[in-house]
Amino acid sequence: MSQPIQVPTMAEMLARGETPEILFWVGCAGSFDDRSKKITKAIVRILNHVGMKFAVLGTEESCTGDPAKRAGNEFLFQMQAMTNITVLNGYEVKKIVTGCPHCFNTLKNEYPALGGNYEVIHHTQLVQQLIDSGKLKVQGGEFKGKKITFHDPCYLGRGNDVYEAPREVIAKLDVELNEMKRSKQNGFCCGAGGAQMFKEAEKGNKEVNVERTEEALSTNPDVIAVGCPFCMTMMTDGVKHFNKETQTKVMDVAELIATANEL
Repeated sequence: MSQPIQVPTMAEMLARGETPEILFWVGCAGSFDDRSKKITKAIVRILNHVGMKFAVLGTEESCTGDPAKRAGNEFLFQMQAMTNITVLNGYEVKKIVTGCPHCFNTLKNEYPALGGNYEVIHHTQLVQQLIDSGKLKVQGGEFKGKKITFHDPCYLGRGNDVYEAPREVIAKLDVELNEMKRSKQNGFCCGAGGAQMFKEAEKGNKEVNVERTEEALSTNPDVIAVGCPFCMTMMTDGVKHFNKETQTKVMDVAELIATANEL
């Protein structure tokens, strides 16, 4: 990891009279969860590497309200959303990239009804665009020839029909991409969606994340690739449950690209 990370805020850019191409919406997990912070840094390294002019909101960013809405507290969701929309519209934000499918889905599909209209893309879509346009050259690096399986985040895949972007990015690493039995339109949740991340499991025979990790491990992967901080937590816990941490890593798509290309 060579160069130091540069992350300007919207306020700093405005003070310099500059306008970023894109706002990077970091999200709660990407800001506060130690494991997810590594994903945030990987995305920033990619953006810096290609010279993209971007900014974050910093302390002006608040939760999108996704967990509140999924848990049934519509009032709290609208309060959080309106606060964010006021900030975003104040900066005249046009385009947003997110590190989290939950933020992606909420900003893209639920903010317009409250007056927040933006072009919103997931970080795997942005990386794919950067590769396709030739701005980002990718090599397999340490992952060349390795077996990777990709777990579709619910709000990226079935929620928004984004299936190919993460797979196309992974394929550029010269790896063996093996699909699980349930993937793409037939994907299976990691167990954290719908605000389940923040509550104890209900009674049943098996944890959802254990079921999903079992399916992933059946492909004998060197890496389980994810595109969501919630999936990262659940799949990592699942791999630990089966004592496979030494054989199988769980990594975000952005981390794969940043690591393989030593960004």
